[in-house]
Amino acid sequence: MNKNYYAVIMAGGVGSRFWPVSTPKNPKQFHDMLGTGQSLIQQTFSRLSKIIPAEQILIATNQRYKDLVMEHLPEVTENQVLLEPAMRNTSPCILYSALKIAAQNKDAVMIVAPSDHYIENEEEFVKNVETAFQTCQKNDFLMTLGIKPTGPNTGYGYIQFEASEQSVKKVINFTEKPDLETAQKFLEQGDYVWNAGIFIWSVQSILSSFKKSLPAMYALFEQGASCWNSEEEAAFIEVNYPKADNISIDYGIMEKAENVYVIGTDFGWNDLGTWGSLYDKLPKDTHNNAVVKARGHFIDAANNMVSTQSNKRIVVEGLSDYIIVETAETIMIYPKSQEQNIKQVSKQMDEQFPTD
Repeated sequence: MNKNYYAVIMAGGVGSRFWPVSTPKNPKQFHDMLGTGQSLIQQTFSRLSKIIPAEQILIATNQRYKDLVMEHLPEVTENQVLLEPAMRNTSPCILYSALKIAAQNKDAVMIVAPSDHYIENEEEFVKNVETAFQTCQKNDFLMTLGIKPTGPNTGYGYIQFEASEQSVKKVINFTEKPDLETAQKFLEQGDYVWNAGIFIWSVQSILSSFKKSLPAMYALFEQGASCWNSEEEAAFIEVNYPKADNISIDYGIMEKAENVYVIGTDFGWNDLGTWGSLYDKLPKDTHNNAVVKARGHFIDAANNMVSTQSNKRIVVEGLSDYIIVETAETIMIYPKSQEQNIKQVSKQMDEQFPTD
């Protein structure tokens, strides 16, 4: 494997739309959401280790999830786990990781990827990442992997690119989640892809971009130059990380930069952001009922999503288009059409029936 290849897996999110399985104490990246026998973070690590040395894959997460990371990924060392003492969006996390990697290898190229996405065709994914790595080794590019749209989805951001015969295309602009009419226009134009939040660049390119676009943040973290990969790193981060601005890499860097490029990909991606998106990726019976870690018996029932934690037998009669989820503490029976309210319902339940 190439000794200059590095990865950062972002694993600090709570995944509140997957309540009651995903909770602040044990968020969705640490669950086997697909019933494969592996948690989402284990699948992500395994996928990236096909192209990147395992010891060069870093995990960026909240301090409270350190034990969960070490439990799910026993092969990683503590120096591979970047513990964030405060939630500050993606820019501080990426700057921290880039400086830490640069201190190990100034010639490094790195991929930044979420810990909780689904990728069906891993061989195609690895091929796209290899293309991006090779491109970024030779060019001062900030790259992203764009997903070829399968429909006018209003839940994703969009990236517009310049027409070109090359697989690597220059980005014109980013658009946050559009309304349906706008999304349909984007598909008709044919020069847009979904923004998957997967980035590739050399450490030198991204650090140069931070110096230019977020100089105060860069100066803050640069004070720790002598601390990276040492016993002093954790103490420096504990004091200084909370001082960083709360800003995403999209707003902080990508939308300002002139050297942004995209590869349009088609490797069966899904951000697994909701129960509905998980349902879309699961096998279904003849009436479109999907089950995870359950043995379901359906009578006059269709289009349901059922998840249990212990392969329980479950009978569903007379229900259609429902999400049915059982955990040790909670049973949720909720209409799929209202799943956008699950995040708010979880807050209401915590207020009414607090758990330890």
